[in-house]
Amino acid sequence: MRRKTGREFRAITRYCLHPDKTFRQLHSPLLYWVQGPSFTESSVMRLARLFISSVLLILATIGQVSAAERINTLEKHGLFSYEPSGIAIRGYDTVAYFTEGRPMEGSDEFTTDWQGATWKFASQEHLDLFKADPQKYAPQYGGYCAYGVAQESLVKIEPDQWTIHDDKLYLNYNAKLNNEWKKDIPGYIAAADKLFESLLEQ
Repeated sequence: MRRKTGREFRAITRYCLHPDKTFRQLHSPLLYWVQGPSFTESSVMRLARLFISSVLLILATIGQVSAAERINTLEKHGLFSYEPSGIAIRGYDTVAYFTEGRPMEGSDEFTTDWQGATWKFASQEHLDLFKADPQKYAPQYGGYCAYGVAQESLVKIEPDQWTIHDDKLYLNYNAKLNNEWKKDIPGYIAAADKLFESLLEQ
């Protein structure tokens, strides 16, 4: 089998990144790369899905902590990597999800330290509520991606990807995984509850 050229790999990438374009607009290098009379557009689509899934897995691994901390303080560092920052859940106000029904950025003016991380709040009222009962307002699994914990991974979150279920806050990695989480919240919670403590010890 001959080696694939950079031109052919770039064609694969273009097809993955521009699904709005027709197959015939991008097919020439692909046909040359994947030869045979049975080659179809569906073959390329399967290849594209595999490529995208592989990239997402790599990025999730990059966003995974090397030494687990109980509270998720991962913040973006560079183009793809995430490193502990000391600030819980990317500086967002965990109380606001309950009281305001939406994510709100915290302020340096209203902070407290809890379980080894600094938590920021949008107001003194929210800070006081948290200090009075942190277990009630803190996100589950230390603020790590809830779906990720159910899949045996501790990864970063996006503050706007969240759900409250049975008066508990769950954060997730991105919109796609948040939607997947919503398909079976009780099932994923059951799995994550069993795994979280052991993941911290790894």
